[in-house]
Amino acid sequence: MSNEYPLRPFLPADAMALRDLFAQSIDELTVDDYDEDQRLAWAASAEDAAEFRARLAAALTLVVQLDGEYLGFGSLKDNKTIDMLYVHPDYAGEGVGTALADALEKIAGARGAEAVTVDASDTAVPFFENRGYVATQRNSVPRDDQWLSNTTMIKRLAESQPKKTTEPS
Repeated sequence: MSNEYPLRPFLPADAMALRDLFAQSIDELTVDDYDEDQRLAWAASAEDAAEFRARLAAALTLVVQLDGEYLGFGSLKDNKTIDMLYVHPDYAGEGVGTALADALEKIAGARGAEAVTVDASDTAVPFFENRGYVATQRNSVPRDDQWLSNTTMIKRLAESQPKKTTEPS
């Protein structure tokens, strides 16, 4: 598969399918970094369908859907924070997350952001490091009766592509 995935804006009708994708992604892709109780507590944060739909709608959320199948989604909050970036386990490592992150970073930059931040799960840290994000702090986030660790990471956009100019001396 190519890295050219069709991106489109989130629609309220997507919420239920994206909730399922969110839960599957957490359950299957983070198993090496979080125990079962932690994964269940994390996935439970989307149990309230209306709340999850509102969270997606409040941000700029992009969806990758191919032949009716949901491959992934990502959301940009306040034009500077990647709030969610989830890929269906069947499509992990096939460029879906890269396509979403590329688009979210491009939109943030076009809207004037100098940097993008993300609270990356332990599972996602290598993905974001490979994209030029730098860890700034470790966090412990309470979810139900569990604590989940993540890392706040930042990527500067303005300086990420220095232009070579020849100045007269």
